[in-house]
Amino acid sequence: MKAKDKKQGSRGQSRQWRDSNPTKNVMALINKFRGRKICVVGDIIADVYIFGKPYRLSREAPVVVVKYEEERIYPGSAGNTIHNLLALGAHVFPLGFIGSDDAGNKLIRYFSRYKTVDMDGFIRHDGETITKTRILAGDTHTSKQQVIRIDRDIDKHFSKHERNLLKKRLKEISPHMDGFIISDYGHGAVDSEISAYVRNLVKNKVVVGDSRYNLKELKGFTMITPNESEAYNLSSLNERYDIEEVGRRILKLMDVAALLITRGNKGMSLFLKSGEVYHIPISGKDDVTDVTGAGDTVCATVALSLASGGDFYTASLIANYAAGVVVMKRGTATVTADELKKAIKTVKSDKL
Repeated sequence: MKAKDKKQGSRGQSRQWRDSNPTKNVMALINKFRGRKICVVGDIIADVYIFGKPYRLSREAPVVVVKYEEERIYPGSAGNTIHNLLALGAHVFPLGFIGSDDAGNKLIRYFSRYKTVDMDGFIRHDGETITKTRILAGDTHTSKQQVIRIDRDIDKHFSKHERNLLKKRLKEISPHMDGFIISDYGHGAVDSEISAYVRNLVKNKVVVGDSRYNLKELKGFTMITPNESEAYNLSSLNERYDIEEVGRRILKLMDVAALLITRGNKGMSLFLKSGEVYHIPISGKDDVTDVTGAGDTVCATVALSLASGGDFYTASLIANYAAGVVVMKRGTATVTADELKKAIKTVKSDKL
């Protein structure tokens, strides 16, 4: 059942690295990112970070009292995917729902700072914005640690009118896009109807899918990017099975051209419909700072690479280095093209 990696291989065999893909070609591909038009359909939430300093024990309960210092808000989930694309130089066309509350207003102001984002795809609804609030505490000269996370979900089914607005906008912009991302976090923006609509509307274009709970709805897309746990669930296999068995089963089940499984400190595994399997080691250090949003970075980078003309292997390799950069940052983070180039330059050219 266990499959051994082979450094030399051919169709149907696994291998760890390809022998020839010079650094300059990878850099040239990253240079093509700027101005690429990518549409992101998905759940846009607000990641709220509250920072404080612990200074005494509470008299009310056996807990530490944290003195408030500051609060920051960042785009989360599909919003983080959008944010990463913007940081990499893409022109982004978001399609998703944002509440008409203070958190929603802050998200709109956050994105409006960018000249390369199309604001017309943010559909405001009369409810609250989904938020994930993280409280981080620590002394002034130490790294603050997350104490607790409070999620504010909304029990809302978007109206037919709201969903029709999304589909109408998608139809209008689709001929002009270089690629698409479906970012489904289970909050209602993406369902089987929207997935089918995208699949039928944008044939012969790059579509990368990422879904927390419903990967089966993303059949027929160009590529899907589950993490290892999601991949095992999708394959209906348990962890006694090798990752290659899992990947091959998913390829048959999902009818995608490529499957990229992110595997934490084990790196990534890329499976191609043509039969090749590539195991890509982790980029950077093992002692990561924060994995929050790293999957969004992978999805954004691989989609942008493919839309810029890259092949599946090169796109996955670049995404691996992008993830290696963001996990060394605190919170919901992004990577710029310059940061990505710097990370790749530290690698020997014969390893690219």
